[in-house]
Amino acid sequence: MPEIYKGIRFFSRKLIKPEDLNSHGTLFGGSVLAWIDEEAAIYVICQLGKSNIATKFMSEIDFVSSAKLGDIIEIGMETVSFGLTSITVRCEVRHKFTLKPIIRIDKIVFVHLDEEGRPKAHGITEPVN
Repeated sequence: MPEIYKGIRFFSRKLIKPEDLNSHGTLFGGSVLAWIDEEAAIYVICQLGKSNIATKFMSEIDFVSSAKLGDIIEIGMETVSFGLTSITVRCEVRHKFTLKPIIRIDKIVFVHLDEEGRPKAHGITEPVN
């Protein structure tokens, strides 16, 4: 059984279609990174109960394996920590049926913003289930 992060919850699935492939016939990294950013933003909005957020930072993106046409993948998130204005999450993308990891990102940091786009305290200290 592949190693997975403890506490990662998988919320969304994607079917790999022809438009998601690179010139080698495997999943294009840019497509999956866009899905990750969107999924992470939705996850953070749900954690904070606030929608005025922005992606601040992504740590190293570990491309562990790939996916091919017709594969179904899952995108999972886990809350790592809360700052005064930020929230840090961890991500894993895996094959739905084999559970083989495709991508791991240890840190994606989002910042809660005020109406002028400046960091603003969010007041949340515990993850929402």
